[in-house]
Amino acid sequence: MAEVLFYERPVPLNRTVHKDLRMKGIPSMRFAAKAHSVPLTGVEFPLAARDVPILFAGERVEDAGPMALLGLRQEENLLVDAQGQWMPNVYVPAFVRRYPFILAEKPEGTEGEDFTVFLDEAFEGFGTEEGERLFNEDGSDSEILSRAVAFLGEFQQHVARTRWFMDQLRKHDLLEPRNIRLEKQGKAINLNGLFVVSEERLRRLDAQTAQTFLAEGVLGWIYAHLLSLPNIDRLTRLLEAREEAEALATRN
Repeated sequence: MAEVLFYERPVPLNRTVHKDLRMKGIPSMRFAAKAHSVPLTGVEFPLAARDVPILFAGERVEDAGPMALLGLRQEENLLVDAQGQWMPNVYVPAFVRRYPFILAEKPEGTEGEDFTVFLDEAFEGFGTEEGERLFNEDGSDSEILSRAVAFLGEFQQHVARTRWFMDQLRKHDLLEPRNIRLEKQGKAINLNGLFVVSEERLRRLDAQTAQTFLAEGVLGWIYAHLLSLPNIDRLTRLLEAREEAEALATRN
């Protein structure tokens, strides 16, 4: 199943198996502490651009997709602290907010809907004693489950729209490779396999394509992406602060 970052034991949601399952809110984002990047949908670009760099990642331009960069070292999310708290007033991507649920495509030839709901049985908020039930006594979806499923459906629609957006960027050859190299105290951090929109190529778009991009909201997403890139400096400062804290803890 694709895109199952931080899902330890994803299983299909089942009305029989999970009929007594309850879910309580957990004020911790520790599950995302090792995610140095997560996929992002285009509709999130304007909000995410205020806080994090938005880049396109993939081994090839044909495979590239948008992501929010959350850290500069592998398996480190600089926005989640040691207590598992997400940095206050900083955007939390929908990819993170949908946890512990996820929609997964069914194998071809399987009857029923194209997608099925999975949940992470390892989520610390699940149990049979505390929290809100996922299913009512009559087997129908509870309010909390209905809201979660609605959110998953909305998220999947945004994913489809984002794929169309990526097709447009590739069709008009707007993506160019961008390797990021940061020098820190004699050590280098290299971020490879990244792409950004070329402003030069963007300016060369013909009038008709530019008008279509404007009408479809593509230009807004592109400029949000470009405006987000200086947030790499913000991540660098967060990393420096964390390294200082680590060094202090080692000395003590």
